Amino acid sequence: MNWNAPINSWWRSHVTLRTLYLLFLGQLVSFTLALMSFTSSLIADLGVDAPVTQSAFAYFSLALVYGGVLLYRRQRLRVAWYWYLLLGFVDVQGNFLVNKAYQFSSITSVTLLDCCTIAWAIVLTWLFLGTRYSLWQLLGAALCVLGLGLVLLSDAGGDGGGGSRPLLGDVLVIAGTIFFATSNVGEEFFVKKKDRVEVVCMIGVYGLLVSAVQLSILELKSLESVEWSTNIVSNLLLNNL
Repeated sequence: MNWNAPINSWWRSHVTLRTLYLLFLGQLVSFTLALMSFTSSLIADLGVDAPVTQSAFAYFSLALVYGGVLLYRRQRLRVAWYWYLLLGFVDVQGNFLVNKAYQFSSITSVTLLDCCTIAWAIVLTWLFLGTRYSLWQLLGAALCVLGLGLVLLSDAGGDGGGGSRPLLGDVLVIAGTIFFATSNVGEEFFVKKKDRVEVVCMIGVYGLLVSAVQLSILELKSLESVEWSTNIVSNLLLNNL
């Protein structure tokens, strides 16, 4: 019996150029997120406490690029503005809490616990979008959550590997992932039902608006006290890739 035949058949049917392209894009996104985590941690180490400012330029970039495309199309919004305002608010809070966590916990703990977003997204898509998952998918998610629980226990025991208050930082991350998951599920719903360019543009517009209001309330004094340098500015820009 030729055992290689079914393996070769599976390989030819699943490993295509499109699959490899999507895998490459996923790794590119992962690398970008890792770079953003590194710069967020470095900004915190430099003594800059500006979690909202760190993500404001990203919203500005989204609004500028996709807003230009939307204006060129001259189309009306397909989703009411208040839904985009809600999504923008939720997304900003997620970024705020996770970026704030770097002030208290290590980059390793923050990056690992940020993966809680996947577990929350599974729950929310199952409840509100009717997505159904296989037993293997649920077991894999449960295994990941178990590993994240061990990270939390490690930080609670004082062995988190850095940070002034690691447990507080972990709680902030987990709270941030709930906001991230809510935002991601909302974006998925509107992207599939409406228009991707409009959704991304409006997230940028309202995310920037919410960031500006929140920044003026919470971070103006902190920003005024910062001794700005090329190192700090470059890391802020890298953090908004």
